[in-house]
Amino acid sequence: MAQAGQTVQLPTRNGVGASVVSVPAGTWPSLLDFLAARMPGIQRSEWAQRLQQGLVLQEDGQSALPDQACQAGQRFFYYRNVTDEPVLPLQARTVFEDDHLLVADKPHFMPVTPSGPYVQQSLLVQLKSLTGCADLVPLHRIDRETAGLVLFGKRLQERDAYHALFRDKQIHKTYQAVAAFKSDLNLPRQHTSRLVPGEPFFRTQEVPGVPNSETHIRLLHTDGVRALYQLEPVTGKRHQLRVHMASMGIPIEGDPFYPTVRRGKDEPEDFSQPLQLLAHAVQFTDPHTGQERTFQSQHRLHLAGQ
Repeated sequence: MAQAGQTVQLPTRNGVGASVVSVPAGTWPSLLDFLAARMPGIQRSEWAQRLQQGLVLQEDGQSALPDQACQAGQRFFYYRNVTDEPVLPLQARTVFEDDHLLVADKPHFMPVTPSGPYVQQSLLVQLKSLTGCADLVPLHRIDRETAGLVLFGKRLQERDAYHALFRDKQIHKTYQAVAAFKSDLNLPRQHTSRLVPGEPFFRTQEVPGVPNSETHIRLLHTDGVRALYQLEPVTGKRHQLRVHMASMGIPIEGDPFYPTVRRGKDEPEDFSQPLQLLAHAVQFTDPHTGQERTFQSQHRLHLAGQ
């Protein structure tokens, strides 16, 4: 039994781990009032139903009550649930799995972790359901719009060693992208720039200043109008590859954000026009087995076979 004030390990439900919300300074008549005010994107009636169903928990794992008091510093846990969740056209598949590591090949449009309208359709939740591994955790992220390889750790105590591969640049990642062909573009090239959050909030922009991003870019082949490029990021800034390509005058085909925003937040997605960006391959030495690892995506972009 958990002692008072002790947080217990909460189970996953349908592959979904518990999310946490902390109570800030303030006064609320009840927990239901707090949740409805803190997260207004979820209707009060929905919170009332979740509380009634035992889907909001206290730190000791016991069900929270709608009318209970809540004080600053308390934490409550809840399970994300989306009604009428959109169904994505493709499902995740596993490229490799052992006792330490799982490598998945993600299709376009699928978020790595629950995000927006996608929970059960997210890559992490699908893989937890398929493998039964509750401790599965993504070791890095790729954009929802991007297809390709994503690495997952299977043991929480081992993830720091895998994270160090990315932090210390000991993992080699190769992407492919389709964009317009520019005959006057000098390739291969090393593109560096300073990237900062832009407007709207989900975009990144280049600004003058000391570079904090670097991508190596080369041409693989072209049909004279379009081209397949190889992109090797040295750093991992948000939307780095997409911004670098757009700044060179060759935005990646199908990009809804760069160089301009082409789709509003509530507009339906066009699954027939995915972003032509693929996390194609990764190479590294596994820190737990010492084995040299090389994985390659089974997805292909439109020019990849030409």
